[in-house]
Amino acid sequence: MEFFGYEVAAPLRKIWQQVGQKFLGHDKVSQSNDLNSFLCLTLGGASRNVNKKTMHPPLNKEKIMKKLSKRIVPFVLSSVLSLPALAQDTVLRVSSWLPPSHPIVRDMVLPWSEDVAAATEGRVTIQLLDAPLGPPPAHMDLAMAGAADITYGAHDYTPGRFTLHQIVQLPFLADSAATASVAYWRLFEEHLASAGEHKGVQVLSVFTHGPGLMYLRDKAPSPLSELAGAKIRVAGPMTSDMSKALGLTPVQAPAPSSYEILSGGIVDGTYFPAESIPFFRITDELTHGLRAPGGLYNISFFMVMNSAAFQRLSEADQKAIMKLSGEAFALRAGQAWDAADQRGYEAMDGKVDIMDASEADIAALTAATAPMFDKVRESYDAKGIDFEAAMTSLKADIEALSAQ
Repeated sequence: MEFFGYEVAAPLRKIWQQVGQKFLGHDKVSQSNDLNSFLCLTLGGASRNVNKKTMHPPLNKEKIMKKLSKRIVPFVLSSVLSLPALAQDTVLRVSSWLPPSHPIVRDMVLPWSEDVAAATEGRVTIQLLDAPLGPPPAHMDLAMAGAADITYGAHDYTPGRFTLHQIVQLPFLADSAATASVAYWRLFEEHLASAGEHKGVQVLSVFTHGPGLMYLRDKAPSPLSELAGAKIRVAGPMTSDMSKALGLTPVQAPAPSSYEILSGGIVDGTYFPAESIPFFRITDELTHGLRAPGGLYNISFFMVMNSAAFQRLSEADQKAIMKLSGEAFALRAGQAWDAADQRGYEAMDGKVDIMDASEADIAALTAATAPMFDKVRESYDAKGIDFEAAMTSLKADIEALSAQ
């Protein structure tokens, strides 16, 4: 429909149709292609006198103005103001600090972005920036400040800022990233979100990678008692505390430096999920890996959106995005990690000897990690959250999901 020479958007056409139905009891306006036809059909539609040349009833200007001012104009204005869809389409920018080939980008964020565009019928699109807007630890703040609309990251990159996520990083919890991630999201919704650790952002999802292992360069990892003094690159506070308790020497170093520090003999080993070994090209630098039921450790990740950017979206688009986020994204992320881990094991086959922890190793690990459980419990007590209830809920969901 043209309005003063301009094509009117489809949502506005629906308003014209609603006008006809509301005030005249018919939908003839759907037949009109310009404003003149609209006025004729809606305001003069009751007249029996029709201009034979135009097939329109004669216009009564006084009648038109009276109806426009008293009834139709307020209705149209209220309808237009209630249509956020008339605003321009929204582009949400993602600051990504990982390479495009990483599972988080390739198998999680990008497919999710495509689904968001489809679910919102193109009203919301996701743009992955060519370069990150800051280092990995800055990405929560980038989303809070609105420098980026959406970011992802690891909670441990800002030590002390977040504490409740540590429950899912404890050892022996899950053999699958999918079950751990879905159970983690449910735990977050039920027990953790109310603590307000993520105030200032809309949490789109939380998830974990696959069960973590310990890898060594020149020696077998079992029995653990013979590793005293070995230098191990750690993956965060959990693995650092565990290494110290086992008599190992933790070395803080970013994951991308793994090849350099292993090949240069700076460390004797590292902690990683299976996926990371071929990804960081360190398969040939390792000889052994130690695997324990449920994993030696895990890492908690987040994907968040600036709160103001989320609130600017229509309610329908908010619902569409959250339907694809939350548990759905946690499952997507977990399945992607599991698939990547499987590829990791295949890449290590015949090159890295993966050893399952013996009973003696499990006993040593249990004793070494007991203080970690106590430490997480204290952080829960400090924020008024029942640790035992949270852990029971987490384990119950992991067990139920594993049985499916």
